[in-house]
Formats: sequence, C-alpha cells, structure tokens
Amino acid sequence: MAFNFGGASGSASLTGTGFGAPTTTSASTGFGFGTGAFGGFGSTTTSAGTGSSFSFSTPANTGSSLFNTQSKGFGFSSAPAPASGFTGALGGGALGFGGFGALQNTQQGGVFGQQAPPPCSQLFNTASALSAPAVLSDERDSILARWNQLQAFWGIGRGYYCSTTPPVEFSQENPFCRFKAVGYSCVPDVRDEDGLLALALGKREADVRLQQQQLVESLHKLLGGAHTLSVNVEGVRALPDDQTEVIIYVVERSPNGSSKRVPASTLYNFLEQVNIKTQLQQLSVIMTVSRTALSPAQLKQLLQNPPAGVDPIIWEQAKVDNPDPEKLIPVPMVGFRELLRRLKIQEQMTKQHQTRVDIISTDISELQRNQATTAAKITQYKRKLMDLSHRVLQVLIRQEVQRKSGYAVQLDEEHLRVQLETIQSELNAPTQFKGRLNELMSQIRMQNHFGAVRAEERYRVDADLLREIRQHLKHQQEGLSHLISVIKDDLDDIKTIEDGLHDSVHTRSSKLS
Repeated sequence: MAFNFGGASGSASLTGTGFGAPTTTSASTGFGFGTGAFGGFGSTTTSAGTGSSFSFSTPANTGSSLFNTQSKGFGFSSAPAPASGFTGALGGGALGFGGFGALQNTQQGGVFGQQAPPPCSQLFNTASALSAPAVLSDERDSILARWNQLQAFWGIGRGYYCSTTPPVEFSQENPFCRFKAVGYSCVPDVRDEDGLLALALGKREADVRLQQQQLVESLHKLLGGAHTLSVNVEGVRALPDDQTEVIIYVVERSPNGSSKRVPASTLYNFLEQVNIKTQLQQLSVIMTVSRTALSPAQLKQLLQNPPAGVDPIIWEQAKVDNPDPEKLIPVPMVGFRELLRRLKIQEQMTKQHQTRVDIISTDISELQRNQATTAAKITQYKRKLMDLSHRVLQVLIRQEVQRKSGYAVQLDEEHLRVQLETIQSELNAPTQFKGRLNELMSQIRMQNHFGAVRAEERYRVDADLLREIRQHLKHQQEGLSHLISVIKDDLDDIKTIEDGLHDSVHTRSSKLS
C-alpha cells in the first residue's frame, strides 16, 4: 500500500473482499465496513417491517434513494434514483459493495453531509474558524486560527470563530482533513439471482464451524421453518478481530419439484427487519451483507461523484491510476482506523494465501515422493521383465530342441547357424568386441580396487551383464580348450608320421646293406 496524506493522491491495493471492524446499522460519523463486501462508508439505516413471516412476493423496501446522503455518513450529493428491484442504496440492500452513504431518505446535506446548518453557512463558518476567527479581537485570534487549522487537518475537535455562535465541529469527513487516501477494492461479480448473503459473526472460525449446523437450523426457524425452504452454507472464512464471515443462500422448492434460489435482495430485506435483526443479534450476527454486483449505470454514477470530503482531483487521479478498472473500484480511506482495518484484512488474506500455498507445497512434496517410488518400481519391474524374458527364451529353446530332435538340419537353420558363427567370430575378434570386453573387465577390476579405498565411488555391475560376461568367458575358455585338444591331436599325428617315416627309412637302409 502507498498513501499520501498530505493532499496528493494516495493508493492502496486490496484483493480480498469481506468485512472489517463491526459497525452498527444506525447513522454514524465513522466510516466502517458495515454494509458491503468491502469499504462501506457510513452505516445503514433501514425501514424495517414488523412481521416475522418470510415472504418472497413483496420484499420490504429499505429505501428509495440510490446515492442520497445521511446525517453524518460519508455520502454523495447526487440526485436520487428509484430503488425498484435494487432494494436500497449503496452500502445495503442488494449490493455486495459497501457504498458511500446510508440508506435512509433524507434531504441533501451540506459540505459535511449534515442537514443543518445550510451549506453556505457551514462553509463560511468553517472558513472563518480557519482563517479569521473573531473571539478575543486581539493577536490571540491568529493563534486560535492556527489551532483550528491543526484540528481541521487532524479531523477532530471544535473550531471557535465567534464568541456569540457555537463552534464548528471538525470531523474526518471535512475537506481539510489530511489523513485521507484512496485504495482499491474488488467489485462483486455475483448476480442477485445467486442469492448469496454474507453474515458477519462475532465468533472465531473454529467455534462457528463447530456450531454450523445449529446456525443453519436457527436461520431456518427465522425464515418461518417452512419445509419448502432450505438454508445452505456456501463458505466460511475467518476475519480480523476474531470474527467470521459465513456466506449462505436459501433454496425454495415448489410443489412441482422445481427449485430456485431466493434473490439476495429479498433475503436481505427480510433479515433487516427490526424483530428479525434482534434475533440475529442473539445468534452473534453483527451485520448482514448482500453479495450483488453493481450495474453499469450504478457503477458509472458512483465513479462520477467523489465522496464527501475527498478532493475531486484526487478522486479523478485514483480512477486514472486504477490498475484494473474492470475488477477494482477506488474506495476512500479516512483516518488511521480505516487504514488499520484494511491492513488487518490484507494480513488475514495473506495468511489464508500462505496457508493455501503450504497445502499446495505439501501436496507437491507428496506427489514427488510418489513419483520417486513409482520410478523405482518401474525400474524394478523392467529388470524383472528382462529376467522373465530370458527364462521364457530358454524354455522356448529347450522346447524347440526337443521338437526338432531326430530331424535333419534344414536350410533356414543352416543359414541361422552361419549367421551365429559370423557373430561369434566378430565377438572373438581381438580388435573389436573382445578387445572392448577386455577393456571393460580391466576397468571393472580397477574400479573394484579403488572402491575398497573410496566406497562412495564404487561402481556396481548389473547382475544380468555380469552373467553375460561370465558366459562369454566360459565360451572363450571352452574354445581355448578345444583348440588345445586339436593341437595335441595334430602333434600326435605328426609324431606318428615322423615315426612311420623313420621306420621306412631304417627298413630301406637294411635292405640296401
């Protein structure tokens, strides 16, 4: 958030919606979050009915002015508009946006949103208190003027300007108050037909969740206890100051089996009746807010009229600096209390986001562990598949040998034998695979030798590969043994030949002699 309380435009960014500190439903000079999903300035005063039956046919009308001001609310000074299906003005009725002003139909006030004195007189008295007070008629009046200016800048106190007239009351809504800024809040995008109504309860979230079923039953009794109505909870979330927001909607079932949601404006008007509101207070309900989006005409009228006490230049600059005009709307913040309330809401939303991020991180870690386990199992199954393939191949070889026993060698088998002998000769060639095999064996022996010193760098030969190497060496040994036997036979034959030649020569020599 960035704020400038010295007269320039300030800004603050809030992405969450919800309730802030509790505000009452009567007119007040404060600026609270009382009647909207965000930033309501002023409180709502509704004309409540007296009946306790819940009827959707003739909803109670909470007011007929759309942007009228109230006695001390943070209101607009624009012309009234008919309420019709909207059931109220900004800040109550069917809006999920806590508007600027109250719901009561009053005459338009002056500079500070008050009915008396007249605007011109109020402005003149304020200007006199700040510039030229005439209380003591000496140099002390200049000190009093500076004191009045300090009070006006601070937004609290009384400004004396004449000894015969009452002082001017300085509030934070006066145009000279310096502790003002403009932030941004989300515009609700929920339709009135969705029937979403938010209840702010003065209880912790854990307590509300434990008593959620009791709350639903109590609300159903307040609605008359009809079997055609059912109260449903859309969501529960924590708010600052140990408060909780519960979003509900009511479903009405017709005798023919169809069902529909009760409009949010109708449900809000019923719960705002005096006797119903008293029973809601017994259930720890601080306020009720209708979650309904603004129409384009209402949003345009809201943006065109700056709130009371806010410089039009700052308001226009806030509209220009809006980071997302489609989703955000400028909201004035007056005083440190409102700033603290929005800061608490932002911290609450940050905690919720962090909790969600932690949950996602835990899920990702679990998925990573599962992925590692699955990869290890896949590798194990691959090795097992290879082992089974070799075993099946051996079985097929033996079966084929038994099937072909007693038959002469066929042509294709002869070709296969030639190919196998060619492959065997290539494997036994010193400059090709045999040399590489010897090199691998020497490297394996070196690795085993170094592994005794550094166990962490020791390499492990796969069992299948080791078995193949052992089989190849066995074949080589058998080949060498066969070669040695052939050489021995050849030597015996040569010796026999030599003996035969020696005997023949000896016989010839004896005959000649």
